[in-house]
Amino acid sequence: MSQSTFTILLGGELQITDRLRYAISGSRFIAADGGMRHAATLGVVPELWVGDFDSTPADLEGAFPDVPRQPYPAAKASTDGEIAVAEAVARGAKRLVLAGALAGERSDHAIQHLLYAVSLAEQGYDVLLTSGSEEAVPLISGAIELDLPPDSLFSVPGFSELRGLTIENARYPLADFHLPFGSSRTISNVAKGKVRFSLESGRAIVLARPYDLSGV
Repeated sequence: MSQSTFTILLGGELQITDRLRYAISGSRFIAADGGMRHAATLGVVPELWVGDFDSTPADLEGAFPDVPRQPYPAAKASTDGEIAVAEAVARGAKRLVLAGALAGERSDHAIQHLLYAVSLAEQGYDVLLTSGSEEAVPLISGAIELDLPPDSLFSVPGFSELRGLTIENARYPLADFHLPFGSSRTISNVAKGKVRFSLESGRAIVLARPYDLSGV
């Protein structure tokens, strides 16, 4: 990893796994509001703590006294996570790991994280969303490869009509496939190892469950 990799600590659930530790190795950290609770579990000290602090537990208020805080009013135009990403970009981020982005009590935030990740990918950023047990990577025009354990599950929900979708090294491969918007055709596939994806046009996300081997 390089100093252009930033992990954004978000408020969703986070399970500490080997894949998570590898993804954040060598990263710099910024915490968004209650996402700071993950810092102690991970054994890291963020360089900045941002947000309106409305979801910060009382017992966390006095923690990390040396971490600079950047407070925002509750009535603001962006989520705490988006503010944290903007701060990371201002510090030179090229790769973003959104930790705690995929699970929690707020499904609206989880959905927004997925949409925002696709937007960031279109701007040229390398983005990974993770809960530790589940991972997501934007898929836009071009190609990506994910190193997944054999027999682990993944899905490719489209955020638009997808054209020229190719999935290789999976139980259910596709070649130059047209996926109508809203179709469930690409839900619940099974990896054979490194899975290659390419897309001619459209917006999608690859949702993978590396520790779920129920596809055996």
